[in-house]
Amino acid sequence: MNGGPTPESCPTTRRPTRRALARALPLLAPLVALSLSGCIADQTGGVVQPAVLRVPPEAPRTTGRERTASDADHAKLVASFGGEYKAPATLKLLTEVTDRLVSATERPEETYAVTLLDSPVINAFALPNGRLYVTRGLLALASDTSEIAAVLAHEIAHVTLRHATARTELALRSQLVSKVVADVLNDPVTGAQLQSQSKFALARFSREQELEADGIGVRTLARAGYDPFGAGRFLHALNRTTAMKTGTGMAGEPDMLATHPGTTERITLVTRAARLIGAPGLGVDERARYLAAIDGIAYGDNPGDGIVRGRRFLHPGLGIAFEVPDGFTIENTRNAVLGTTNEGSRRLLFDQVESHDGQGLEEVLKATWSDTIEAGSIENRMIGGNPAVTALSRGKDWTFRLAAIRVGETTFRMIMAAKGATDPDVPFRRWTESLSTVNPAETKALRPLRIQVVTATPADTLDALARRMLTPDRALDRFLVLNGLERGATLRAGQGYKLVVE
Repeated sequence: MNGGPTPESCPTTRRPTRRALARALPLLAPLVALSLSGCIADQTGGVVQPAVLRVPPEAPRTTGRERTASDADHAKLVASFGGEYKAPATLKLLTEVTDRLVSATERPEETYAVTLLDSPVINAFALPNGRLYVTRGLLALASDTSEIAAVLAHEIAHVTLRHATARTELALRSQLVSKVVADVLNDPVTGAQLQSQSKFALARFSREQELEADGIGVRTLARAGYDPFGAGRFLHALNRTTAMKTGTGMAGEPDMLATHPGTTERITLVTRAARLIGAPGLGVDERARYLAAIDGIAYGDNPGDGIVRGRRFLHPGLGIAFEVPDGFTIENTRNAVLGTTNEGSRRLLFDQVESHDGQGLEEVLKATWSDTIEAGSIENRMIGGNPAVTALSRGKDWTFRLAAIRVGETTFRMIMAAKGATDPDVPFRRWTESLSTVNPAETKALRPLRIQVVTATPADTLDALARRMLTPDRALDRFLVLNGLERGATLRAGQGYKLVVE
């Protein structure tokens, strides 16, 4: 959760509906579908407010060979994803893999540059001028060189096919047609219908581009000598980590306006494409080389944006901390802290909202919640020694407890949702009452998490290595996903495995 009170980090005028929040709260790591040809991303479903990871408006939305992105554009984009992450050995590997892939494309003369982003989210994207971007969160998920090569090959395919430019041209044409019909022909109803139809057309076009890039990426992967089945393995890992974050048995499929096909659909396509090339075992995966290159990289939240430790969240910059009730898993995103129970029946959100001089907390709460607040439910309280207002809101499928709390000059919002008509008042009060100032000693003792590669011994077991993971919950499941393993797998003595440690 970003602590700066900027328009991109604070939901200043957002008024989420009950339905919107019900959709938003399961998204523990929501990612915006970038118009920068962003392709490999956590597929948690639709992107809705209030907790949305967005590219700031000043970042370049599209570029093409006709418009070379300036250094200033690049700097703004990098800043919007947490800055550039410095890891020379990792960047060296990415650059060498990219060069090898480019040599296997139909345009080997093109030049590319890779930037590693200091973001825990799982994402990769490309600018049409050959700039490729990969987050450290994605690197932590990949298990070998062929998997990261599959991601890069997919992005390179977008560039060679000029997908971003084509998508922009289609969007501009659609906007022009609807505007002409509405303004020139004085037919706003038809203009609105055309605009709605164009959104579906653009979504279908973007989805087709993703599938096309997947197919070409697999073929490029094989021509470069890498294991073409690496693409399917990575997408499977992405599907599993998404399912863990949403608290469901499977990743959510996108809606009709989604710009990405479902991960399951993509796994089927890339696996079929790999089988057309040859049987499993074709090409190299270079697992040991990859693990050596990412050993020691940061994992999870940047401490400057807050830290999750188990059920506790601390933000040294904002000076606050809280603990969620038993049964909740929480994750810190750029704009909010989100939480859910394993079965998904309760969800929570904590974020920072902007309030104007002289604006009361009741007014703030109503201004940031567009649905009906139950009459007589508003209560003025003190939470952690700070003035607060709480309220109740009931929807068709969810019941919400809301709070606006003023800590110094900053206003925070805490929302808990319970499925059905059950009022989550008891766990909500337990959560809000845990809000406190950060203990300096606790802050000083905190150290960032990182990936550590360990070599398995004959005595090691899955459970033994998983117990060494510093993760909030489900240590075994997280260990399996990070290392591309299934339950019941046998560790190979002498092989490296990823752990999350301090």
